[in-house]
Amino acid sequence: MGCLLFATKFVIKTAGLFCTFALSAVGSTTIAGADGLTASVDPSGTYDVWVSSNGWHFGGNIGYSLSNLSVASGADSIGDYSEISFDFQSDAPRQGAVRLYGNQPAVLFTLTCPSGAPNTFLFPNWTSYPQNLEQLTYYGIFAPPAFNSAYTEGPWIFFDSSANTFIVAPASHFMVSATGWGPNGGLSSGISPQIPTLPAGFEQRTFLVTGQGINHTFDIWGNALTALLGKARPANDADVSLNKIGYWTDNGATYYYQTAPSLSYEQTLAGVQTDFAGLGIGLGYIQLDSWFYPKGPNDTWTDNGSGIYQYTAAPALFPAGLASFQQSLGIPLVTHARWIDPSSPYHQLYTMSGSVVTDPSYWNSVATYLASSGVSTYEQDWLDAKAETNFDLTDPDLFLDNMAVALAQQNLTIQYSMPSARHFLQSAWHNNITTIRASTDRMQPANWTNFLYTSRLASALGLWPFTDNFLSSETGNLLLATLSAGPIGIGDPVGAINGPNLLHAVRADGVIVKPDVPLTPIDSSYLAAAEAPDLTHMTTPQIAATYTDFGALRAAYVFAYLQGTANPSEATFRPSDFGTNEIAYLYNYFAGTGQVVNPSDVISMPVGADPLYLVAVPFGRSGMALLGDLGQFVPLGKKRITSFTDDGVIHLTVAFASGEKSRSVAGYSPVAPKARASGGAVGPVAYNASTGLFQIPVEPGPDG
Repeated sequence: MGCLLFATKFVIKTAGLFCTFALSAVGSTTIAGADGLTASVDPSGTYDVWVSSNGWHFGGNIGYSLSNLSVASGADSIGDYSEISFDFQSDAPRQGAVRLYGNQPAVLFTLTCPSGAPNTFLFPNWTSYPQNLEQLTYYGIFAPPAFNSAYTEGPWIFFDSSANTFIVAPASHFMVSATGWGPNGGLSSGISPQIPTLPAGFEQRTFLVTGQGINHTFDIWGNALTALLGKARPANDADVSLNKIGYWTDNGATYYYQTAPSLSYEQTLAGVQTDFAGLGIGLGYIQLDSWFYPKGPNDTWTDNGSGIYQYTAAPALFPAGLASFQQSLGIPLVTHARWIDPSSPYHQLYTMSGSVVTDPSYWNSVATYLASSGVSTYEQDWLDAKAETNFDLTDPDLFLDNMAVALAQQNLTIQYSMPSARHFLQSAWHNNITTIRASTDRMQPANWTNFLYTSRLASALGLWPFTDNFLSSETGNLLLATLSAGPIGIGDPVGAINGPNLLHAVRADGVIVKPDVPLTPIDSSYLAAAEAPDLTHMTTPQIAATYTDFGALRAAYVFAYLQGTANPSEATFRPSDFGTNEIAYLYNYFAGTGQVVNPSDVISMPVGADPLYLVAVPFGRSGMALLGDLGQFVPLGKKRITSFTDDGVIHLTVAFASGEKSRSVAGYSPVAPKARASGGAVGPVAYNASTGLFQIPVEPGPDG
């Protein structure tokens, strides 16, 4: 690699394929980063970023002359970087910096107030930026998407008709940051104007990330942010709520503030567990919603309109205590929490802000109580409604940080519920925030579209989206929840659980067979949504996809359904739209039929009242395309097919739950294949010469 430099000072790091340079011959200082990004700062105060791949330009002016303009190179948790820094005097001394990375098309802007300052200055504030683009932001409770609207929280996503994309988002102080239009129409990022002053040493950071492809750019941005903050992104089985099916008692579920007839809550939930056992399905956990603790001035569990009086299990419901109940079940619990009621004694015992406790001693007490009671995950609800602090620079962070730290010390994970976009971003500070609600209460098809776009925000940040509860007989909801790669939680009445349906999503031990990443809309769905008046007036089906990767072999799962005002219609796509970049076999899961396709083929398939579900699997060197275990919605999910290679012969490992006697592995081959087992056993290959589909019965060995 070489770099042609017209500068008096420069840095070259060829090992990282990173060329940076400072161009100072004409006064400006310029650096370069990944994918053709360059940035320039001039002593007069102008600053610019250029994207060579598509000719985009971002330009602004500090409005004051700069001093101490310099370039430094280094490395942070994202990678090698080159950074221009400078000082200036506005209404207070301030410092700025522009950082480019060698391994990511990302620009990090930093504004520092060394001695404190009024909150009157925005950096970056681009008066020149790409025009006539579509825009996506997120707003309000559960952070639903808003196309071509400008809500100030969270990331702002811009894209053109070719899916060239840039994202502007805060990289610090998420709970009080704001992105918006500046006083002269500039695109700006900073701290909410509700905060009047900034303390000495205050530093605010902003990311600008560019890329080709909307989903691809989301991933670049999210991975850069979590890397910058040091978050270890949780695996899709990181806690019991992600690994196994659960039973939920929240709003919309059968036993939300009511029990089965003539039964107590303890008896009702024990009955649920008995149902699962009778169906031969392992129940992973039970969620206890706000009914489980006393609320309001009368200190009663039935007061659904009030806040927490005391965060312990109501004695009327659990006379022997929560730990005793959990031990009788023998499975973990997930427990809900809301805001603190004005009548609660916690107001006298702990430091509070708004309607929540910020005091670390409270959170240590809560964490100890939950851990001793067999709780695995704590669900903080009402985050963008009533469970809020005062709006200032410190209290929102104290509330969420002290919660996360205390619970992490007891090995508890956290689910955020009723979040806004700022809570999605705030989760990047803590490893134990694993799941987040991405839809309103009680999943139903009307919620699918918002859920999918909000899942894109969640998955970019390493969060696993939760659909909320539904009934086990609702195949569309169950399929969507499985493809979300997040939790699956049902809320059926005792005696009504549809076990055969659940076994499409889980193994007999309750382990969810899921894809590697959450289901999200493909890029063409964003483009169509941006052209519609709003999401309720979409005239084309929604198309979303996810995948399982085994090295270079990627199986894609495609989910399409009618949305908005669309009548029975056709879903039109290319296999390359969902990452299938080689010849593949495209299988219609519910129809049981398939076809060989090329990546660039334009394919149209009818979508009716039920969702269309497709599985696309590549051909390997063997000339075959392995579909996997079609008894699962995700036939190549790694909890069922734990390994898969094709070196001219397909090699795979099938995992069995205890009690599972046999599974069937399917695929496509132009000729009848042969199979043998190196552990366990295989039965005779069933081959259909007219369709090319084969099925092989497989039995476990002693090790499962």
